[in-house]
Amino acid sequence: MHMVQVIAVTGGKGGIGKTNVSVNLAIALADQGKRVVLLDADLGLANIDIMLGITPKKNLSHLISGECDLSDVLVSGPGGIKIVPASSGAKLMANLSISQHAGLIHAFEQLADQMDVLIIDTAAGISDVVTSFVSAAQEVMLVVCNEPTSITDAYSVVKLLNQDYQIQKFHIVPNMVRSHQEAKELFNKLSKVTDRFLDATLEYTHAIPFDEHVRKAIQRQKSVCEVYPQSPVSLAFKALAKKVLNWPSNFKSKGHLEFFVERLIESNRMEL
Repeated sequence: MHMVQVIAVTGGKGGIGKTNVSVNLAIALADQGKRVVLLDADLGLANIDIMLGITPKKNLSHLISGECDLSDVLVSGPGGIKIVPASSGAKLMANLSISQHAGLIHAFEQLADQMDVLIIDTAAGISDVVTSFVSAAQEVMLVVCNEPTSITDAYSVVKLLNQDYQIQKFHIVPNMVRSHQEAKELFNKLSKVTDRFLDATLEYTHAIPFDEHVRKAIQRQKSVCEVYPQSPVSLAFKALAKKVLNWPSNFKSKGHLEFFVERLIESNRMEL
């Protein structure tokens, strides 16, 4: 059975570049020959389509209401990736029921044989929607910046997911750092407190440097990997993608998306 790697990209607060990491990681993985689907899981406040200048005709609200299939929602993105846009401002999408959550994920079964990697760009913070998607994924990538609020909020995310959802491994991506030393120091600050108080393992994955090309790409509503492929930040995303591809397989169920569905339903039951 075809295996799909499910990666949730999350962070403790807004403004840390989490969506930018999700988008460009997806493109970098596609550049490595992987078939990638990017899910905008910021339900109720979508931004991937805006970032990339895409105007989708359908979104997840149409899927959940039964108006269309997942294949009708998918839109093509840069580098050959497929994007599942969320529904900006829709209260329905921000308050999904347990059955709607499960139905949403089951819809991805249609495309399981057409993708190798599913990247979930979660909303900022630690809402029920965020924890549902993160706890359902096989791998958790935590984006953090070198500022006190980002580090504090990142620790809060790790603590909640570790203590309430028994997630033990987190892949840390220091973002917008000025040097490798700054990235390592940032990682050490976070890991020092988690090692002391939590039964969690933080893994330093790869740092993403501060680069003005990111701002220029966002202003053009393009991905930086697409328009500035040789920039320092784009090369960092390519290196990050190679690290991701070298992660050991973590298919604890049948190796399909069943694991994702099972974990999603399980996480929602824990909240009842």
